[in-house]
Amino acid sequence: MIKGMEKISEAILDKVHEEARVIIAKAEAKAAAEVEKAHKLYEKRIEEEKRKLRAQVDIEAARTTAQASIKARQELLRAKSDIIEEIVRRVKDQLARMEGDEQTLKALLLESIKRMDGDRFRVYVAPKHRGAVGRIVGEDKQLSERVEEIKEDDFLGGIIVEDTEGRMRIDNSYDTRLAMLLPQVLPSISKELFPK
Repeated sequence: MIKGMEKISEAILDKVHEEARVIIAKAEAKAAAEVEKAHKLYEKRIEEEKRKLRAQVDIEAARTTAQASIKARQELLRAKSDIIEEIVRRVKDQLARMEGDEQTLKALLLESIKRMDGDRFRVYVAPKHRGAVGRIVGEDKQLSERVEEIKEDDFLGGIIVEDTEGRMRIDNSYDTRLAMLLPQVLPSISKELFPK
């Protein structure tokens, strides 16, 4: 009977061992599946973070490129502007050095007076043109009767005529004519200098 009990005991122990092995195997398989699932989730998160970082890097690269492009365009515009300003400065320098043709000064004076109301006028000239305008007025009786005085003023050349009350003024100075002409010619100059 003890031997029969031992055999039963042995059979029970074998069965318990077998059941324990199955339970352990199932637990190990389940743990391995969980580990694999966690590993896949980890890999997925890493790829997602990489995509996010790539997108941020792409955005930053685009922003940097755009800023560099804007800066380059600004520098180009500044250089073009400097060139145009230099051209205008040279034109003004040349106008300042010009003595002035008496025919041109007379034409400017007559054009200005023609546009004025009244009979008596004051004429403003650049210091370098005072002598020429004085001769023009002195040699023309009608002008000498209408021009009350000739005054010097600080501009490049040309003529400014004002009525004696100072209410009306016609500015035919080189400065003003140049200022009116520049908006018309600068686009052509710019096209010529900076073709696309």
